[in-house]
Amino acid sequence: MLIAGHRGQWKMVELVTRNYWWPGVMKEVKQYVEGCDQCQRMKNRTEMLAGKLRPNQVPERPWQHISVDFITKLPISKGHDLILVLCNRFSKMSHFVATTEKTTVEGLAKLFRDHV
Repeated sequence: MLIAGHRGQWKMVELVTRNYWWPGVMKEVKQYVEGCDQCQRMKNRTEMLAGKLRPNQVPERPWQHISVDFITKLPISKGHDLILVLCNRFSKMSHFVATTEKTTVEGLAKLFRDHV
């Protein structure tokens, strides 16, 4: 019988001690439940469920919603070692901008302005 979690330990102790008893039964049952892979996987959740997933809002015009990502740790080519990836969620159009890891926030804003 699988019963997991803190309450599960007590339930398991109750079930075992209905028919058996020995010195240290509670300690051994606790160790068994903590070491049981299946007991640990079947634990009751203590946090609230996240709720239903909702789809993202559909953009109404180009460049209203964008995603920004970096491709890093690239070998140096023409002085650049990073690629800034800008993707428009409306049209799925992407811009790939070569830059360096030393680029500042102001520099990234200028790259966005100049390439989008």
